[in-house]
Amino acid sequence: MTVPLDTQQDIREMDARGIPRARISRQLGVSRNTVARYADMQDMSPRAPISEMRPHPATDTHAAWIDSILEADLGAPRKQRHTARRIFDRLVDERGYGGSYSSVCRYVARWRKENERTSPRDGYLELEWSPGTAQVDFGNFRCKIAGAARDMKLLVLTLPHSNARFCRAMFSERSECLCEGLRRIFDGIGRTPALLVLDNATEAGRMVRGKVTESTLFSQFRAHYRCASRYCNPYSGNEKGSVENAVGFLRRNLLVPQPSVGSLGELNSMLRAGCERINARSRNGEGRPTPRVLAEDLAAMSALPGVAFDSVRWVKAKSDKRGCVEICGNSYCAGPAWHNRELVCGVRPGSIEMLDEHGRKVALLQRSWGEGEVMRNPASLIPALVARPRAFGESTIRQDMPEALVSAIERCDKAGRRQVLRAISRAAARSGFDAACRAAEGIFESGRMPDDASCDLLARRIAGGEDEAGGANLAVYDLVAREAMRDVC
Repeated sequence: MTVPLDTQQDIREMDARGIPRARISRQLGVSRNTVARYADMQDMSPRAPISEMRPHPATDTHAAWIDSILEADLGAPRKQRHTARRIFDRLVDERGYGGSYSSVCRYVARWRKENERTSPRDGYLELEWSPGTAQVDFGNFRCKIAGAARDMKLLVLTLPHSNARFCRAMFSERSECLCEGLRRIFDGIGRTPALLVLDNATEAGRMVRGKVTESTLFSQFRAHYRCASRYCNPYSGNEKGSVENAVGFLRRNLLVPQPSVGSLGELNSMLRAGCERINARSRNGEGRPTPRVLAEDLAAMSALPGVAFDSVRWVKAKSDKRGCVEICGNSYCAGPAWHNRELVCGVRPGSIEMLDEHGRKVALLQRSWGEGEVMRNPASLIPALVARPRAFGESTIRQDMPEALVSAIERCDKAGRRQVLRAISRAAARSGFDAACRAAEGIFESGRMPDDASCDLLARRIAGGEDEAGGANLAVYDLVAREAMRDVC
């Protein structure tokens, strides 16, 4: 029996004063053996709170047999190892065991705890991060952009030395998005980190059995900014705990409730302002203010190169009979004139650029982050319609034009359709498809037939911000066009 410490002190003090031990026992309400134990104890130093092993006669007689089964299980498939219940059943059937099932459970649990495979590499070490080192990772979040709910990626970069945190919203984790996001963050910091510590699961690269295989685009990105990289082991988020914690912290503080914005640019402006507020009031692991320690990080970084990195991944793709190529699950239409051709496609986070085999630009389309979508520039369809103007009645370009313009073109004969479509095509090349359509519509409304010169000049005026309405004298454009033709001739 263990008595409280103050009772132990009373026993020893009363014994030192010569009080009989029988009286001590009666006054303190403890047994005479307890009085003798603490009165005669030579060492009262604190002892480690270790529980003593109690005997288990029911299982101790079968301990060697149970141990042999559990040791053999270490080499068996995990789903075919003995459970405590199975060992109990075998003990009863094969060895006549008469003890309880709970005794077997306790023995098996104790054996497994004592014999679990551990190594000095298990556990965690506190790491010290040098100034200029950055950690990079992605997180997931949801928001509304232009009224549409989207699942987005949050690219987070932290400087563990100062505990500064930066983030940027991206549509994907692909290498071109990673490089573009890091470029924008570097521009915001004003310097380039000396070392990037990345997750093994990012699009930057992979580490398998200690060997790193890095993506070509990210290798070019690192060479451009002259920074080194290091990859964590798989499923080892503790190796970059700073950014792992920052992902959740920034998501909770900047993205709750779910933001609703008009554009990706607006969302990133909001995130940048939020990071600036957080960094202004943060401290690093030593308790020093982040803004003050950030100066040490910046001093260890490199200056930005004079030319910004172009985050583009070039791939070759063959177009189908419609002139469409498939990239990342979506179709991008170069136009019927480019059917069954091999095109060189520049894949950027926000656009898809198409070049022919000689490097001439074929089309520049907005990149889609949906699935199965067809992206096209309506102007790319016009050359085929100029060659076959009667196909205008069933062409998908009609849905991209104003209804009044579609009706006016339908009233034209074959030659008239060809003239109007050719004029829109040439004006669109200089001023954009929308401006060209508005110009052609305005010319029709004035009672004239659009031609190359008048449509081009009015489209330029519209693209420059002037209104095509307001009583413009379109005859002036015809006069200017005729004079220009005389100069050419």
